Amino acid sequence: MSDSIDVPVTLAGIARIAGVGRAAVSNWRRRHDSFPTAVGGTDTSPQFSLADVERWLHAHGKIERIGLRERLWPHYEALGERAVMGAALAEAGRRLLAAEGAEQAVPEQSFLPEEAAQVVDETVDAARHEGGRETFGFLLSRWLDAHVRQVSTTPAPLARLMADIALAVRAGGTGDGDARTTVLDPACGVGGLLMAADEGMGEWRAEANSTAPALLGTDLDPALAALAAARLGFARAGGGGGDAEIRAGDSLRADPHGAVRADIVLCNPPFNARDWGHEELATDPRWIYGLPPRTEPELAWIEHALARLVPDGVAVLLLPPAVASRRAGRRIRGALLRTGALRGVVALPAGAAQPHSVSLQLWILRMPASDSGAPGERLFLLDAATSQGAARGAQSIDWPRLSGRVLDAVHAHSWSGDRKTGARKKLPEGCVTVPVMDLLDEQTDLTPARHVPETAVEAQAKLHESWGRLDGLLDEVRGHSRSLAAIDLSASGDAASTVTVSDLDRAHALKLRQGQTLPGELLHGDALSDGAVPVLSVPDLVQGEGPGGWLAGAEVEKGASTGSFTVAEPGDVVVAGVDRAYRVWVQEDTPLVLGPQLYALRPDRELLDPWFLAGCLRAPANARQAGSHTSSSARIDVRKLRVLQLSLAEQRPYAAAFRELLALEESLRSVAAVGEDLLRGLGDGLAAGRLHRSRR
Repeated sequence: MSDSIDVPVTLAGIARIAGVGRAAVSNWRRRHDSFPTAVGGTDTSPQFSLADVERWLHAHGKIERIGLRERLWPHYEALGERAVMGAALAEAGRRLLAAEGAEQAVPEQSFLPEEAAQVVDETVDAARHEGGRETFGFLLSRWLDAHVRQVSTTPAPLARLMADIALAVRAGGTGDGDARTTVLDPACGVGGLLMAADEGMGEWRAEANSTAPALLGTDLDPALAALAAARLGFARAGGGGGDAEIRAGDSLRADPHGAVRADIVLCNPPFNARDWGHEELATDPRWIYGLPPRTEPELAWIEHALARLVPDGVAVLLLPPAVASRRAGRRIRGALLRTGALRGVVALPAGAAQPHSVSLQLWILRMPASDSGAPGERLFLLDAATSQGAARGAQSIDWPRLSGRVLDAVHAHSWSGDRKTGARKKLPEGCVTVPVMDLLDEQTDLTPARHVPETAVEAQAKLHESWGRLDGLLDEVRGHSRSLAAIDLSASGDAASTVTVSDLDRAHALKLRQGQTLPGELLHGDALSDGAVPVLSVPDLVQGEGPGGWLAGAEVEKGASTGSFTVAEPGDVVVAGVDRAYRVWVQEDTPLVLGPQLYALRPDRELLDPWFLAGCLRAPANARQAGSHTSSSARIDVRKLRVLQLSLAEQRPYAAAFRELLALEESLRSVAAVGEDLLRGLGDGLAAGRLHRSRR
């Protein structure tokens, strides 16, 4: 690999190259005078020469060999723009496939700037030693991690589940198992759903005696389309796979696959995209179930998917839960039910895919054949949303268990059999079939939780878990209470001397920084990826849900270096300067990016104990004195908050007491929440006549 281009690398990048944590790199920098000098960035986010870093790592035995793929990634990062990086990677994939003699249809990226073209050359050179497929896969994974906010992907386990559902439903219909299957994804991104369909069909082909499926995809972003084409090219290289054709284009406005009729459509469409072409597509012939309202782009994708299916073809779409209940979409939902086009809705656990804070749904659709869609059809509903509680991301979900549960329910339901019963055998718990006529009311609400009753066993299990949690919390409360009850507050004398936060800031006893408005295009609303930094805003505190988003680590480093982001590091004291959400705490675990009206106070540890500082600031009387009620927002002037003037040794017992007080507060709050769940569960169970009277 050429050394002609040297690029800057951050501390996080050095950590990735060396295979250690960022803290270890910071420690090397402090302990070794020979550590390379920063060539850019700032004191809080320095940048170093990659060549200097490599030489230092080798010289000090920190790493025996730096993988060529790891060396490549900083060169891609140096290209800056997401589109340029993606185009360069796609072009590298095209050339690597060509070098392997694989048939592929990856478009040539002829517009690349000179520096990007040189990175492509270095990628091809590195792949001779590391392998083309491995090099491309590694770089694609890094690129997706760096741009996960702008590039939404379907987690691999969920993509496979969607493909398996479509294959199972298709097998239950009238499709010809010997015919070649065509799979279409009209919003394919980097091709994850098409990859899953190809893998799933590979396992089915031996039984169905079918050939490899034809894979068709479209994406609005040319770079994503090119990356998907390269990815599928590597997946099928040397395997005798079928055709894969990925095109760049707008599937709703000008579908490049408009003449195609597919057997299966899989799609994870963009959510809440208001500019989808409502006015210009008002008379489009695809809207046979009704013109989708401007505010319901997901319904447009549903009708588009149905329009691209052969008779009896199957579509599985990943959709936000509001599609099942929003009033604006009631008429189209009713039409989908009456015609028999909508066959099932599956509610997934929160965290299954972006956005991870909500329980997304899988909609199972089938293009009605001439003899289908009669009134009286039943809708298949499965509520798997509460099967594992709230998850923080796809990695937190037991996918084998969830997939098994969903597929068992799908196989139990008859997709082409008796329309009166809707099932060949008993459906598993959490799954029901509801007559369509029962759903066609003023709301046509298709949310599974509204129709799937909680079983007595599930209700009793939840109660048992809640009682156990309550017992544990009460033990915690008693422990904290005994400790705090021993505190003697009878000391009298002169009023304690205090000093304001502003005075402490001027004396350099602490550093006060205010949170800032964050750019929406960089903010992510899904589960944390590797190296990501959570973002907290005042609305998050008001809603009581914790950080509501995150930023990529590279963006945080860049923002911190320019002063556009305020990052609270572990050990900092965070203050919410709004009366309705006034909170003070010590940030303990990870860095945290702060939004407006949030403040980070970094104490000098030789002068101030963080817990002592937080305890003084969070006193209700302190907040009242520093409050400003000149507007409806009732802000707290953090600079006017007061702190006791004590030596560091005198602060320590106060700090311990403050920590105990906070722990008691958190335990009491948890007791209240668990108590509400218990009261609700017991009340519902008793009202349903579930009281079990044991015989003696």
